[in-house]
Amino acid sequence: MNKQKRIEILSRLRAANPTPTTELEYSSPFELLIAVLLSAQATDVGVNKATKHFFPVARTPQQMLDLGVDGVKHYIKTIGLFNTKAENVIKTCRILVEQHGGIVPENREALEALPGVGRKTANVVLNTAFKWPTIAVDTHIFRVSNRTKLAPGKNVDEVEHKLLKVVPAEFKLDIHHWLILHGRYVCTARKPKCGSCIIEDLCEFKDKTE
Repeated sequence: MNKQKRIEILSRLRAANPTPTTELEYSSPFELLIAVLLSAQATDVGVNKATKHFFPVARTPQQMLDLGVDGVKHYIKTIGLFNTKAENVIKTCRILVEQHGGIVPENREALEALPGVGRKTANVVLNTAFKWPTIAVDTHIFRVSNRTKLAPGKNVDEVEHKLLKVVPAEFKLDIHHWLILHGRYVCTARKPKCGSCIIEDLCEFKDKTE
């Protein structure tokens, strides 16, 4: 795919959604961090249902720590892998309190050192909370990047590297959200909705549907 086509794809996505954001509900960098941590192998809708009751009782790392593992489990038990996630939430909160003064660090290394936080979660927090031009590659972004040929790669790291290389700076802040939303609602896994896709004529996917 050439540069001109990539720019046109991104321009159309921007025109359709000039200020995209995550569908996870949060009101602080800390709440975003916890929501993303909980969202692994879960839907944003499922996470939001749990955090709607969870966050009002624990808005800070210290308040969450005070709940303890069982207290956290009570609020997140509807989310997949909740036992492991509750342990990671408590460990993460302890590190935030003891090493970072209860504040989410605006630092990749420090974020990736938190239990349950990998490169993808760190990228989401840096991008969404702190406005870094990072690109977190999830299953939707991986699929859309490969299917359209926008930034093909064999794994998420390859796709991330390619996107960072080929996407012009003016689009980097928002491309994560555009591609996720496009993959979630239009370029779906089993049967993409090519007939109602705003970039269908630019997409290089061979097996298009109507």
